Order: sequence, then structure tokens, then C-alpha cells
Amino acid sequence: MATTSTSRRAFVQGTTAALALSSLPRIGVAQTQTLIRLEWHDFVTTPQFTSYLRAIQTMKGFTNPSDNRSWQYWANIHANYCPHSKAYFLAWHRGYISLFEKQLRISSGDNAIALPYWDYYTYPVIPSNFTDRATGNPLYTPRVNTSAWPALSMSPFGTGVTNFQIGLTNAFETNLENAPHDPVHDILGGNLANIATAALDPLFYLHHCNLDRLWNAWCRRSTSRLPAATNTYWTGKFTYATNLTMNRSLTRTVSGLFYDYASNNMPTGLPPQAQQGRIIRVQAQTTPLHGRPKLRTFTTSPGRSVSANRKSLGGLRGIPLDNNSISAGIPLGAASATSLRDTLATSPPADLGNSAAAAANGQAQSPAAGQSGGQTKNSFQYVKLVLDGLSASAAGQAGGYFYNIYVNLPATGDVDAVSPAHFAGTIGAFEVSVAEHHAGGKKEFDITYLLASLGLTDPSQLVVSFSRINGVNAAQGNVVSIDEMRVELGTDAP
Repeated sequence: MATTSTSRRAFVQGTTAALALSSLPRIGVAQTQTLIRLEWHDFVTTPQFTSYLRAIQTMKGFTNPSDNRSWQYWANIHANYCPHSKAYFLAWHRGYISLFEKQLRISSGDNAIALPYWDYYTYPVIPSNFTDRATGNPLYTPRVNTSAWPALSMSPFGTGVTNFQIGLTNAFETNLENAPHDPVHDILGGNLANIATAALDPLFYLHHCNLDRLWNAWCRRSTSRLPAATNTYWTGKFTYATNLTMNRSLTRTVSGLFYDYASNNMPTGLPPQAQQGRIIRVQAQTTPLHGRPKLRTFTTSPGRSVSANRKSLGGLRGIPLDNNSISAGIPLGAASATSLRDTLATSPPADLGNSAAAAANGQAQSPAAGQSGGQTKNSFQYVKLVLDGLSASAAGQAGGYFYNIYVNLPATGDVDAVSPAHFAGTIGAFEVSVAEHHAGGKKEFDITYLLASLGLTDPSQLVVSFSRINGVNAAQGNVVSIDEMRVELGTDAP
């Protein structure tokens, strides 16, 4: 997919000059009044709807991507600085949305504007304002699908989801990024399916406001374990551009940024499925699996040292993902199986405490007691499923599909009831673009706790399944290619 974003170097250099003018102080004006963010269907009935449209039209009228008044400037911030599958995914985006919201007020001249959110758990179809092709509609951009329903999941809201940050077992942040965040980008497609262009779609900001709202709702649950305000997790700053930063501590709660939501309720179930004018009342996230997808055979890759703190136990090469769901077995020799068992037996406890914060801040973690820190028998603590050399075909880059990834589904029987315990994450056009943009084409999933909870029923191999999920419109053929899929042991935290 073509991108209109500038390179990171050009963006940073240009940003310095732009923000050196009077722009930055205007963005940083102190706010003391708490504004309420409304759901889109309510927002369009307020006077701020007109101001919102005026702000977007004004920002799109500025063509210099280094000018913070331009639409492209904010899209480039997201493309160049956003963390995905990393610590602070939700907190960084909270600060980003807040800064963007301030720019909307400046561009519109309306200080009462609060960004709306799109509650797709209640209204799964894109609001008609965003699909109206009328000339001059600043909200329209081509997309592949109009319903977010296939992307929705109830997993982030389960009673067992008590931890918060990425790196902890069964964490809210990880669950929410896995679904609905990534799959909404994938299923709707168009600009949303590529990290370089995602924030060019006005719907992007409504999507992330809803994610932020769901985080805020989850925090209000009595069992939720958000790091305390005094925890070192909130030390430091987020970078959004040169000379544009925000203290992490401000993003811990919505009150720190002077806004709240009209509704802070988590969904209690999935909405009726809306497709092509039909309403199909279902409550499963996707088409039922029933059985594990059929095993396919691929060329094996040997185990090897990957880095100073990573070791591959082996993998498979040349995996194409097309219209079909597939499974692939990664063979494990006796020595690899033993290393994997040792790692699962000595992996960190469910609550990593400040060690997760230390890892997030780039601080090295000390080896467990009795460990040297090298790749000795018991030094590894984490198990990663790594997809390396990811790419998407020209058709695949447009989105409209994604794959749910499962590890060690039962070989026989109906697997629907147990599949959530085997779920590792998703891969689609958006995830591929993030991997290519930020990680050299590599995406990894922490499966430490997944395997520890399931146990190794067959130590000779790990079976990875890719379950294809489609929107009404979806790219056909080989849409995603994986150069190598491997299982790695590591001493580095997620």
C-alpha cells in the first residue's frame, strides 16, 4: 500500500523547526475543565459536531507534514513513535489522543470539543457519516468493510483478567491489543490496515478513544490491578515528536488529562452481527473452529543461538497464509523439549511487579537466583513464538481479514470450548505493517504462560494453528508470507 508519510528523520528535523514557532505553547496550554467524550451517535447532535468537521477540514488544508496544524503531522507521530506489542501501548496512545484533541480545539476555535468514541460493541457498523462519499466530506476514506463485528472479542473483560500491563500473564493491555484493537484495523482495512497511514483515517481516533474508554472502565473494576501512582512504571516521559513529550504519570488516569467518558461500562456481550443488511444473532467471536485446522508440512529450520539472550529451539520456513485455516507442527528434538520444560518450570511468577516496569524502561533484569545470566540449562525465563520475515501481498495489504493464532489445540474433537486457553494473538495486514515498520518484519508472541498452564502433552512438537477470519470483503489468495516461524527461549522480558 502506498504511504504518504515522511521518513522519521525528515519528520523529526522538520518538527523541530515547526514546534520552535508558537505552535508548541498552544498545544501545551493548561486545561482545568473536565470535558466529557460522547459516543458518536450522541456527539453528532451537539454543536461541537460542526466544529469537529471544521477542525478536520482545516487540518487537511495544511500540506506541510512538519507543521503540527496539519493532518499528516499527527499521522506521522503515530507511525513513527507508537508502541505496539510493547509496554505502554495504552498509556502512550492515551497521551497521543489527548494532544491531538487539543489541536482539534485550536484548529476549530471551539474549546468545548472533546473527541467522540465509536462504541462498536453496541453499534458494530461504521457510522454513516464516515461512509458518505459526498464531495467534501472530511470523514470519508475508502475502506474494505463497514462492520467491525468479526474483530470483536469478550476476552479482555473476563473476570480472570486482573493484571494490567503487557508482560504479565492474562493482562488486560495484551488482551485488548490482541482483540479488538488489531483486528479492527485489519477488518475495516484501507488506511487503517497500515501503520504508516492508519491515523489518516478519521475513524482511527474514534477507535482509539473507545479503547481508552474500555481501559478506563476496566480500571473501575475492584479486582483490576493497575500499577500504583507511586510505582516506577509511571516514571519518565513519552515522546511524540521533537520537543513534544508528556509525563507518563499524567496518563495513568483520565483525570490527569481532564476528560472522562459519558459511559464507563464494559460490554457484557457481543452485539448482533450486521452484514449486508442482515442481522445474525450470534455470540461467538468468529466462525466456530469445531476441529483443529489441517496440518500442513513445511521445510524445517534448525535450532540455533539467535542473540546473546535468545535461543531458537527450531522452526519452519516458507509459510504462506491464504483463504484457508492451517496448522503447522514445529518439531522439537529431545534436547529442545528438555530446555522448554526447564524454562516453563522456572519461568517468572504471574505477577512480575516492578521487573516489568524495569524492562519497560529499558533496564536489565537480574537473572534468577543461582543463574549466571548466560544460556545455561535454567537461565531462560520466557518462551516466544516468533514470526520472522513477514510480508503481505499487494492485495493482502488492503486488509479485510486476519488470522487467530492458537498453540497446541487438541488434535481431535470440538475445540471451540477450549480455544481461548490456546489463543496467542492475531496476524493480519496491520500487524504485518507494524512488524515491517518497527521490527524489521518480525512479530513475536509471549507464550510462556500459555504453555505453562496447558502443559506439554506432546514434547516432540508445538502445533501452531492459523484460523482465517474474514469480513464481508476480504483479500483472496496468498495474502501473508512468513519466512520463518520459530520457538525461542529468552532471558529478556516481553
